[in-house]
Amino acid sequence: VTQFDKNILELLGILKIDVLGLRTLSALSSAEKMIRYHYDPNFSIKNIPLDDKETFELLQQGKTMGVFQLESPAMRKLLVRLKPNHINDLIAINALYRPGPIQSGMVDEYIERKHGKKFEYDFEELKPILEETYGLIVYQEQVMLAAQVLAGFTPGEADTLRKAIGKKKKELMDAMREKFINGAKERGYDERKIEELWEKIEKFASYSFNKSHSVAYAITSFWTAYIKAHYPLVFYASTLSSFRTSGQQKFFDNVPL
Repeated sequence: VTQFDKNILELLGILKIDVLGLRTLSALSSAEKMIRYHYDPNFSIKNIPLDDKETFELLQQGKTMGVFQLESPAMRKLLVRLKPNHINDLIAINALYRPGPIQSGMVDEYIERKHGKKFEYDFEELKPILEETYGLIVYQEQVMLAAQVLAGFTPGEADTLRKAIGKKKKELMDAMREKFINGAKERGYDERKIEELWEKIEKFASYSFNKSHSVAYAITSFWTAYIKAHYPLVFYASTLSSFRTSGQQKFFDNVPL
């Protein structure tokens, strides 16, 4: 425990960790116990296939009330438009469903490209990095990889770039811009095209999201949707039970649900 704010902590080299309590995990744990008790003694949440057809049908229809991160009216409409058919779609939509990407039109562009709109990569070397998001910079990790591939950044320098963009530190951004453009020129890339790419990075990377965070959320969303699609009674029972107070929890823990 410290009285320093997070910026001072970073300067001191101390790691800051946010610890979140997530009711959905309790609901999933209860659901797993109920499924084992009533349906399948070998059932495990961790073994749920991430390409399950029935789950994606439920998601595509927007029937996600009670599904982690996907239950707001706007998100349900977005799922109907997006028609997710791969876990990568859920990862991306978890990252994109924020005011910045929505207001900038980035979400609409992602959906249009997914459904066939033509697009080009600024550099062929970026295709392996941006292919899963249809040429759009959605994740902070993509910015870091692009800087390493095109401008020769070390992983540490790429992370500094990520922080500069995410926190909009102008002085650091200016220094990173010079390093990025000079590094790319030294590696033989056209200066004009690199400068144009930098402008895109500045624009879109400010909306970029941490992919590892989004992956964890998307998988939790999928697990919840899977339970709803295959074991609806268990889904509703575990979801409603997750709202119990801590005083009641002790009583229910010893009762087969």
